[in-house]
Amino acid sequence: MATQHSRSAARFMMAPAVALLLGWMLVPLTMTLYFSFKNYLPLRGGDLGWVGFDNYVRFVTSSAFWPSVQATLVIVGAVLVITIVFGVLLAMLLDQPMWGQGVVRILVIAPFFVMPTVSALVWKNMFMDPVNGLFAHLWQLFGLAPIEWLSQASMTSIIIIVAWQWLPFATLILLTAIQSLDGEQMEAAEMDGAPPLSRFFWLVLPHLSRAITIVVLIQMIFLLGIFAEIFVTTQGSFGTRTLTYLIYQRVLESQNVGLGSAGGIYAVILANIIAIFLMRIVGKNLDA
Repeated sequence: MATQHSRSAARFMMAPAVALLLGWMLVPLTMTLYFSFKNYLPLRGGDLGWVGFDNYVRFVTSSAFWPSVQATLVIVGAVLVITIVFGVLLAMLLDQPMWGQGVVRILVIAPFFVMPTVSALVWKNMFMDPVNGLFAHLWQLFGLAPIEWLSQASMTSIIIIVAWQWLPFATLILLTAIQSLDGEQMEAAEMDGAPPLSRFFWLVLPHLSRAITIVVLIQMIFLLGIFAEIFVTTQGSFGTRTLTYLIYQRVLESQNVGLGSAGGIYAVILANIIAIFLMRIVGKNLDA
């Protein structure tokens, strides 16, 4: 049992790391909050004084705000559904004994280590290019006209690119959970005559509930800030402008730091609302 002296020593040794992390988070957040109340245009007059909540009102009432929130939620929701469904299927497949199992697992997990910018460039030029892309050649092989993926199916393209990158992460977490499943339960259910679908829905899926919750929580945190894939491919056109990309346009393209900072505060509020909601679900699943 830890004594009072050991607990005090532990707090003392952790204090520098905690202070560094707090500074790392609070300083940028404080500066963002500060600039959100100012009319700050770096290339058009600089600091033009305080404007109060005017930036917040302008940002939330702009015609681009709600479409960007909708695009963000659509991308996040679609990617979560794809990665969880296919992640479960891939995890169950990789759990089966096969020749070259280790190599196959490495190949499946490899896309997660590709940088988002590189991943988007590969999909844009190698697969979705309407002239030289792989999809264009496949379409022509069947006598069909190639699709302008990034203009005609822009949202679908973004979802495919992001889901391809996050699918290995979900597969890895779910594969670890499946490997911890009690094999005796599966054997007993099989001996009792339970069909495969019944074994999946009554044994495998409940066992994966905690792992699925963790996947949803972690992916949601990162997917709310999706930016690189959109910047490289559509640049926010054709209905793919997310909240993060809208903030980027306000700050760097429009050179309106105050308006962009107000958007950043809205993004923080949205992320915290979703995080609190998900943490409640995680707590219930972990306590079950």
